[in-house]
Amino acid sequence: MTQSEIQTVKQRYKIIGTNPQLDRAIEIAMQVAQTDLSVLVTGESGVGKEHFPRIIHDCSARKHGAYFAINCGAIPEGTMDSELFGHEKGAYTDAHAEKKGYFEIANGGTIFLDEVGEMPLQTQVRLLRVLETGEFIRMGGSKVMKTNVRVVAATNLDMRRAIQNGKFREDLYYRLNTVEIRVPALRDRKEDIPLLFRKFALDFSDRYRRPPIRLNDEATELLRNYYWNGNIRQLKNIAEQISVLETTHDIDAPTLRKYLPENEEENKFGLARISFTEDPSSREREMLYKLVNEMKIMRQQLDGLLAKQQAMPISQPAPKHIATTAALPLSADEAEEFQLAEEVKDEPGTITSVEKEAIRRALEQCKGNRKEAAQRLGLSERTLYRKIKAYDL
Repeated sequence: MTQSEIQTVKQRYKIIGTNPQLDRAIEIAMQVAQTDLSVLVTGESGVGKEHFPRIIHDCSARKHGAYFAINCGAIPEGTMDSELFGHEKGAYTDAHAEKKGYFEIANGGTIFLDEVGEMPLQTQVRLLRVLETGEFIRMGGSKVMKTNVRVVAATNLDMRRAIQNGKFREDLYYRLNTVEIRVPALRDRKEDIPLLFRKFALDFSDRYRRPPIRLNDEATELLRNYYWNGNIRQLKNIAEQISVLETTHDIDAPTLRKYLPENEEENKFGLARISFTEDPSSREREMLYKLVNEMKIMRQQLDGLLAKQQAMPISQPAPKHIATTAALPLSADEAEEFQLAEEVKDEPGTITSVEKEAIRRALEQCKGNRKEAAQRLGLSERTLYRKIKAYDL
């Protein structure tokens, strides 16, 4: 498939970008369109997965047939079967007449099941039968009906984890996933971010009849390197906010930063995002990661307790096994927590070693600025200074 053909598809569906991963996704969609294979479109929320089922349908022999896009997450669980497969009169209390479902109406066409991971297990059984045999039965009925429908599904869930948790049938997953189209996240398309922002800025300029906003070089670099948890949807939202709220149309980095929320994927220690989906030891690392956060919170609470106790008169000696700079009247539970915090060994893989590495990285990223590092870590400067001294950093 030539680059010219891919570009034609981009123009038709208003897809902006030159990223090779995006081009490959479009190429796969056009190739699989000539078949009747089931397709699973995967990718994070907001990446534009909805374009690909439409491309597949329009480039297929079914292009003159019906096309339905159904959001499985927006349909109440109790009515999902009725919506997809129809029902007979009297099938349930409010079923005053028979109703055709999407699979009956779309015979000869295509059905796009968005957020298919939200589909109830009971409906998954019915869907599997349709995919394997082309047969279904209306709710409350007994007559087996036939349909010839192409199914394209999409999800932003980790389907393998959903299968492990018993929320999605493994046999249905493999039946849907005959061909997978992976749509890249916006952060993996850095070269496309300024292009998309410029397009949104022009659109909102026309809508609100205002001059289009422009980013200087520093703001553009900030835009490119932001994490974009919400992907294209978030980028469009921010472009609209700036277009409406800013009186100046030349946007610099400090102005842009006001509209960029703190990245949720950057944890309180200032570490880069950690993915636990592909590493075989992901469960153990995820558990350790959670323990680090819990230990950090506990130590902050203890720091506050120490500061409070130091301001009070000394009334009794501290337990002998607690190493403190003053005799503090700690309860048994407080003493046990403090002992746990102080007795963790600094060995590879322990919580202390992870915290030490987190502090080291934060200092490195902040170029030794302790105040900035403390803010990134969520610690007071005093606590950070004590930890730097304790860890000999």
